[in-house]
Formats: sequence, C-alpha cells, structure tokens
Amino acid sequence: MTADRPPLAEGVPDRLYGRRRSHPLRARQQQLLDETLPRLRLDPARVADPRAAFGMPVEALWMEVGFGGGEHALAHVERNPRAGYIASEVFENGLCSLLSRLVAEREEATGALPPNLRLWPQDARHLLGLLPPASLDRLFLMFPDPWPKARHAKRRFVNPTLLPLVARALRPGGEWRIASDDPTYQAWVAEVMAAQDLFAVPPPAEARPEGWPPTRYEAKALREGRRPLYWSLIRRAG
Repeated sequence: MTADRPPLAEGVPDRLYGRRRSHPLRARQQQLLDETLPRLRLDPARVADPRAAFGMPVEALWMEVGFGGGEHALAHVERNPRAGYIASEVFENGLCSLLSRLVAEREEATGALPPNLRLWPQDARHLLGLLPPASLDRLFLMFPDPWPKARHAKRRFVNPTLLPLVARALRPGGEWRIASDDPTYQAWVAEVMAAQDLFAVPPPAEARPEGWPPTRYEAKALREGRRPLYWSLIRRAG
C-alpha cells in the first residue's frame, strides 16, 4: 500500500468509478496532464497539514468529490478566495476540462493558476483517509454517478460503509452538500441517511439554494424534465 493510498475499511468496495478515460486524449489534453496538473496536484506529503499546501494562507478547507467538468469547483474557487479548495477527480477528461479553463494554449507550464486550488487526481476516499480528523469545513458531492443497478449500489459514494470516513474528515458543524437528479439515488440518500446518526439531515431543497453554483449536469437534468434535490448535511458533534 503506497503512502497516498491508505487501506480502506472492511466492506468498502475497491473503487467507485468506471473508466478513467472516455476516448484517446488529444495532444493539448495530454500536455495539460503532463505540464499543468503537476503544478496543482496536492502533494501527499502535505496532506498531514493540508492548509499549508496552498500558495497562500486559507481560512477554511473545502473538498469536492468527483468534480466532473470543473465548473462547480472553479466557481467556488473564484467566489471564495480565502477557502482552500481540494478538487478530486479520477476521470482524465474531466481533469482536462478543468485545466483547460485555467490556462491558454502554449501556457500549460507557465500560466498563472489559482493559489487556493489543489487537485487530487485519485480516489477521493483515499484522501479522506489521509486528511487529519475534523480538517474539512465543507464537502461537496454534486450529481454523482447513480450506479442505478441494484448490484452496483455498493459503488455509490453515499454508502453506509463510507459515512464514518466522511464524518471523520469533517469537523463538527461542517457541511456535506449533496445534489442528485436521479430518483434511485435520491431514494438511496434518504434511506442511508435515515439509518445513521453522524449527520443532521434537514429535508432536501427542491430548488438550488443560494450559494450553490450551477453545474452542467443540473442544466441537463432540468432540460430533460428531472427534478434535482439538494441536501445540506451537518456533521454532529461527538
């Protein structure tokens, strides 16, 4: 087991994701991964003191699990310059989408980058296990893969086996935001959260709350007539 892949609890699936790449990368995309990603990648050696891993002092530590195209993460990075933001994504095309928004062509190795952003291009669960207890102020899970088939339910990030890991990383009073437009996943979140006592679970909002940036997945859901739900879970003390 490497230093950036600590063991997971018994019963936790080996991984939650499918392919890392949807199609062969273009030259520009490969250059972003080779030259820009290393400049933003969170060094596992810095995880023990994650706030010190940024290029500036930060007043809060936020993390997003599976940032997709990156628009939600980058909106928070821009609007909340005093929050250190760790954005996690294993899908290479998603990483390239975010990176391409940050630097122009031919500036992959030199273009200015947000000092309050760090990327974790690996399984987010391993990072949650490496972070010090109660180090996160906020966690985001925006429109995750619903894994709709019953035999794949164990791959859902909202999972009874993962709740202790999330709770360990969030400080008491910290917020876990979840959004989903998938009815199966919505019912699953309600079921899993009804059976735990680590988080306070107010009823989900039926319209995107103020301060929640939009995502392409939300826009697609609304176009196709699906109704997203938005949870704001609060880590209980103790």
